[in-house]
Amino acid sequence: MGRLRANPDQQRAFRRLVGRHAPPAPLLRNLALAFVVGGSICAVGQIFMNGFLGRGLPPERAGAMTAVVVVLIGATLTAFGLYDEIVRLAGMGGALPISGFSNAVAAPAMEYRREGWVFGVGAKMFTVAGPVIAFGLLASLAIGAVYVVLGLPLPK
Repeated sequence: MGRLRANPDQQRAFRRLVGRHAPPAPLLRNLALAFVVGGSICAVGQIFMNGFLGRGLPPERAGAMTAVVVVLIGATLTAFGLYDEIVRLAGMGGALPISGFSNAVAAPAMEYRREGWVFGVGAKMFTVAGPVIAFGLLASLAIGAVYVVLGLPLPK
């Protein structure tokens, strides 16, 4: 059976009707919250980065360790149900930093806690991360192949 589709005039009329009855989005408030929360997440990351640099780690190692710590903090807050509240409050200010990716990976797993750590949490942990990791791996292999075919030196 085919889908029924509204004609363009009906679609425009519907959008106008919805626009008249939808409450206005508090744009300035949302922007301010995203800026403050996202900036706070970045400031926490910078504190860890400075601490790692102060302990003598080279900048690339300090950056990697900072990313690990921020991901762990994001996953821990997700496990306690707090990170979803941060994203609900701040929108992209909470979803965009690397801690938001951590939340996206950990959140599906937390929904399956009652099924156990292996078949529940462990199996669902990569529902989001699996495709991202697979794409990253395939893209890096393709780019590496281009470098080899063109005879370019591989980046270090």
